[in-house]
Amino acid sequence: MTAIRYCFVPLALLCQCDALSPPSSNTRRDFLESVAAASSAAATATTASFPNLANAAVEEGSFSSFSSSLSLSSSDDRPLSLPPLGLGAWAWGDSIFWGYDRKNDEDLREVFDYALAKDLAFFDTAELYGLGRSEELLGKFRKEGCATKEEEEKVVIASKFAALPWRTKREDVVKACEASVKRLGGRPIDLYQIHFPNAWSNAEYWDGLADAADRGLVKSVGVSNYGVDALRACHARLSERGIKLATNQIQMSLLYRWPIENGLLDACRELDVKVLSYSPLALGFLTGKYNREYLPSGPRSKIAEQLFQDGAYEGLLGTMKDVAGRHGDAPLSQVAINWAIAKGTVPIPGARNLRQVKQNLDTLDRSLTAEEERMLDDASARVTGFITPDKNPFPRKDVNTGLVMYDS
Repeated sequence: MTAIRYCFVPLALLCQCDALSPPSSNTRRDFLESVAAASSAAATATTASFPNLANAAVEEGSFSSFSSSLSLSSSDDRPLSLPPLGLGAWAWGDSIFWGYDRKNDEDLREVFDYALAKDLAFFDTAELYGLGRSEELLGKFRKEGCATKEEEEKVVIASKFAALPWRTKREDVVKACEASVKRLGGRPIDLYQIHFPNAWSNAEYWDGLADAADRGLVKSVGVSNYGVDALRACHARLSERGIKLATNQIQMSLLYRWPIENGLLDACRELDVKVLSYSPLALGFLTGKYNREYLPSGPRSKIAEQLFQDGAYEGLLGTMKDVAGRHGDAPLSQVAINWAIAKGTVPIPGARNLRQVKQNLDTLDRSLTAEEERMLDDASARVTGFITPDKNPFPRKDVNTGLVMYDS
């Protein structure tokens, strides 16, 4: 299952500590060759597991830094309020995994405008998505697409700090947050998250989140890919500063049920931490698009081969079709998203064009019955060919404290 690593870990190894800026190179080939060399050197430098940088992508142009001191004021002290469904913006700038091309920016603008018109403009991005391009696009679309301050307030943006190995100080979180604020247009970020655990310095990151909140750079804070123990520790640390841990963004879908089975979802409910479920369509494998004769290309092809070796996967798709038939032959993607909503999470499927965003947001026009949820639970529990937690490259423990950081 090494394909799930997408071979992107080396991308950030070439970036500068504060700016994440890849060194200049004459061609993309030159850059990727230097990535490979850096990866080889880094592999011998430490035995600690580096976090998954699959969300990083090489984008033509530079990833600008913003290191000057920045403080913002915000009169909005209300708790984080999220719609029942968001939109993931990983593909907005990702030229390696999702084939981003600037000529398609108008398609992304249409996604933004449609979500805004439906009062469902909640977007999840990160500094690593397109090495800042995703944030830049969202900032641009909000500035150009919102005619009034009231319209701007309807747009909710979540972004994320990349817990790279050399970022070891609370100030690193604040500096990265400042840069994200700039790319997003200068407004406080509605939700700022730690993207993934590091093998060290995790407590320093939590202090950095609190510092960013105290300075008005962000309205609320969260984490991503945190297990039960790390969730509780972060929640307690932030509480000491009088700051609520608002969210934990985790992988969860009909093909990835681990947070339900290992108690992570229950722990989030206990602590009143909202769950954002990413990849609710399981990299497209819950859309019904693929079959034994038609498989995806690139990194997903190996996953597809393993899934179709597991007859239970096709059984799950059959059950999803049965449920869809009860709702006027709804797209399978809507069945998958509705299942994630039924579990009490806020799913954030990706959308790159008007058709996709309409299909995703139209999910809210229907809901699953208890019987349909049970049918899907039973069918999904039989599937064994998808990604398992032990194949994900996040550090399991903080090497300095021994705290278990990741479990699913």
